[in-house]
Amino acid sequence: MEITIKERDNKGFALARQNDERMGMMTYSVASPELIIIDHTEVEESYKKQGVGLKMLEALVDRAREKSQKILPLCPFANAMFRRHKELQDVLK
Repeated sequence: MEITIKERDNKGFALARQNDERMGMMTYSVASPELIIIDHTEVEESYKKQGVGLKMLEALVDRAREKSQKILPLCPFANAMFRRHKELQDVLK
């Protein structure tokens, strides 16, 4: 699985792909240089329950750490993953 993060202006997304097939996407807004807001996660039906959403979140968490940002998870999935995975909470707003 390959996770690509793209950002333009104040919007961004993490895209999960495997063999040129889209597995899922997690979208976010850049609220400020110090804060991103995850607003939506979607995983293709054939890839559900395989950890795709968590891998996209982990990629965004790694990027937030590199940029000294915090993450506000408005998306219910991202919010639940932050609650379950204590190791991600250092970037939680």
